[in-house]
Amino acid sequence: MAETVFGKILRGEIPCHKVYEDTHVLAFLDINPLSRGHTLLIPKEPAETLDALSDESAAALGRVLPRLCRAVVAATGTREYNVLENNGRGAHQAIEHVHFHIIPKPNHGEGLGISWPQKLLDKTEGTELARTIAAAML
Repeated sequence: MAETVFGKILRGEIPCHKVYEDTHVLAFLDINPLSRGHTLLIPKEPAETLDALSDESAAALGRVLPRLCRAVVAATGTREYNVLENNGRGAHQAIEHVHFHIIPKPNHGEGLGISWPQKLLDKTEGTELARTIAAAML
């Protein structure tokens, strides 16, 4: 795994505005926020993508993420927000370490802007794809 800014933050080499930490995760404010309260949640385990993360670290993220969202909502007064996690450069991942963004959406000009180019799922293809994914769920 490549050396990342998050690794340096975890080792204390780069300061951060910490909002939460336990033995498995660290949450801190994004230094280039899309809106006030934009917070990052990272595992302490060095994994590039979510699928490479251990069950233990994934469970820790899942335990903390809803609590962190409630805290961001309470602190900012913004009820609407996005939770974003990208995997790989092609999916817009800028730092090669698993991280979740909690991005308050106070109005249409701030926060995350996305497009959603949806398509219709073919019934036959959907049946086969669901079967294939289910079989891979070891």
